[in-house]
Amino acid sequence: MSSAVVNGLAGAGGGIIAQIITYPLQTVNTRQQTERSAKKKKGGGAAAAANTSTLFQMLQLIQTEGLGGLYSGLKPSLIGTAASQGIYYYFYQILKNKVEDLAVSRGKKGLGDGTVGMFSWLGIAAVAGSINVLLTNPIWVLVTRMQTHTQAEKKIMESKKELLLKDIARANSIEASILKDRLYRLDSEKPRPYGTVQAVREVYRESGIRGFWKGLIPTLIMVCNPSIQFMIYETLVKRLQSKRSGKEQPKKNITAMEVFLLGAIAKLGATVVTYPLLVVKSRLQAKQEIGRNVMSRYTGTIDAIIKMIRYEGLHGFYKGMGTKIVQSVFAASVLFMVKEELVKFVVILIARSRIVLGTSSRKR
Repeated sequence: MSSAVVNGLAGAGGGIIAQIITYPLQTVNTRQQTERSAKKKKGGGAAAAANTSTLFQMLQLIQTEGLGGLYSGLKPSLIGTAASQGIYYYFYQILKNKVEDLAVSRGKKGLGDGTVGMFSWLGIAAVAGSINVLLTNPIWVLVTRMQTHTQAEKKIMESKKELLLKDIARANSIEASILKDRLYRLDSEKPRPYGTVQAVREVYRESGIRGFWKGLIPTLIMVCNPSIQFMIYETLVKRLQSKRSGKEQPKKNITAMEVFLLGAIAKLGATVVTYPLLVVKSRLQAKQEIGRNVMSRYTGTIDAIIKMIRYEGLHGFYKGMGTKIVQSVFAASVLFMVKEELVKFVVILIARSRIVLGTSSRKR
């Protein structure tokens, strides 16, 4: 089994475990990102901040939708995580092996020190990330839809009620009676079942096949997030290993807890830099609200950025950032730790199986 396959499978396993643990935070964060609100007025921020805290929103979500609401879209999300991490680590490892071999051969010719530089790590991660995004974007469109469906339906229902109430105020007694009956039916409507199949149909009905690649441009730009993350991570690992080699400590002494901490630092740095793009991507992938409110509808990446600046200010680009930092940093730390441990386990398993096979062949 090649190192690329081992790393791909280990990355998929680590990603699934990290996703299950942190998914409720991810659901709340996606809803925070897609929530539209006008620019803040002076003196009105304290009360609003209290009502939009992560814990408050999580409890509110449980109260209105039950515990299942925290795990909306989990099934496609796990498929997406396994596919994303598997594809990413597979191509990352292939490119890493080639670049390391090239660096060693250049070092032998006196053209370098034989090690891979920081910008090379950045390039490797960017290429692997771009391949991953192009192949898995449709899955994440469905996940975003499922995470924000209840929220979007509520907004659409509110818009319909608002329009009906305005029509009732202007109508005569007979028309008002008909409109009131329609309003009553609207109030008594039960939410329709919404799963992966419904999400696929909805996206296709709205935009056709290209709808599954909504938010592709900001997502491709966001490839720099894992690129920055892996650049920081590989640089920190390299420095730690070089310090230990100076103290005559073997490379294998990097523990699971150290990998966890290095992964956390790397993800923190990457998240802070790229968060505004993540918000734009989530807005584009979520269901567009129906109504006369133009601030709720986006035609593309540039339109989303312009409207967010115009109607919400720069604050709109950082909605839910605290939640995202906690979720993504913890998820990345778990992923790195589990992935590294799985790689070690598989390597030991392969080595032992080779010894057993070698011993049995000698006996024959």
